[in-house]
Amino acid sequence: MNTNSKKTLVMGATENPGRYAYLAANSLLRHGHPIELVGLKKGQIQGQNIQTGHPQLDDIDTVTMYVGPRNQTDLYDYVKSLKPRRVIFNPGAENPEFERQLREEGIEPIEACTLVMLSIGTY
Repeated sequence: MNTNSKKTLVMGATENPGRYAYLAANSLLRHGHPIELVGLKKGQIQGQNIQTGHPQLDDIDTVTMYVGPRNQTDLYDYVKSLKPRRVIFNPGAENPEFERQLREEGIEPIEACTLVMLSIGTY
């Protein structure tokens, strides 16, 4: 396993190949990062199960958010309970209220695009 790998939760995962969450999951795997997938519907991406609800997950370094702000409210406590090092708010997922809460918990909110970060080596 890549020593620089960052276990990443893709929040808003989907089997729809036209969605950025799907592309990000594939790109994370290609770059050697283990992933967890949580979405609205069960499914699979490259043999990895998409879980629903609020599964208990350990050792999450990064949460990459592909859920719009108005659907994030019921994720606040869940994401904070995972104690990730950072949460990436991809374009369209930016949420100043949630970002402030994360900062208060010592979690770094980043407004960026996971796909771009991976492609330019800043992930």
